[in-house]
Amino acid sequence: FNLRSMKQRFKSDDAAADAGTHRETLNAEQIDAMAEQLNVKRSEVIEMETRLSGGDVMLDPAPSDDGEQAFGPIAYLTDTNHEPTAVIESRQRDTMATDGIATALGTLDDRSRRIVEERWLKVNDDNSGGMTLHDLADEYGVSAERIRQIEVAAMKKMKKALAAYA
Repeated sequence: FNLRSMKQRFKSDDAAADAGTHRETLNAEQIDAMAEQLNVKRSEVIEMETRLSGGDVMLDPAPSDDGEQAFGPIAYLTDTNHEPTAVIESRQRDTMATDGIATALGTLDDRSRRIVEERWLKVNDDNSGGMTLHDLADEYGVSAERIRQIEVAAMKKMKKALAAYA
C-alpha cells in the first residue's frame, strides 16, 4: 500500500488537511480512484486510511521531572484473571476439593464416613445441612456425645489424609 504517496497526488485545495503530518480526509471519489489504482477493495482503502490517520498513543508514561510515578494507559491494562500463581492456587484448591476429600473419606470406616457426610457434606433441598447429632444418635443407638466424638476423630483422620494435598 502506497497510500501516503498516493494521498499526496490526490491532495487538493478543498481537502481538510494537516500539512505537517500529511493527514487528510479522503472523499469518496478519491477512495474509489485509489482502490482502482491499487487493485484492492474500497473497504481496504478506507481501513488503511483509518489506520494511517490515527495518532500514536504512548502506553508507557514519560518520566516526570518531579520524580512522581506517572500512570499511562498500560497501567490500566493488567489482567489478573490468568495470573500464574492464582491459576495454580485455583487448581490446587479444586484438586483438594475433589480428589483430596474423596481420598480422605476413603480412609474412614463406614459409620465415620456417613457421620461426616451427613454433618458436613450433605445439603438438603431446602439448603439446610444434613442430619443433626441427635438424629444420628437415634439412628445408631448411641448418645449425641458419642456421635460428636466419632465426628471429631474422623475429622482428625481426614485432616491427616488431606495434609498430602496441601
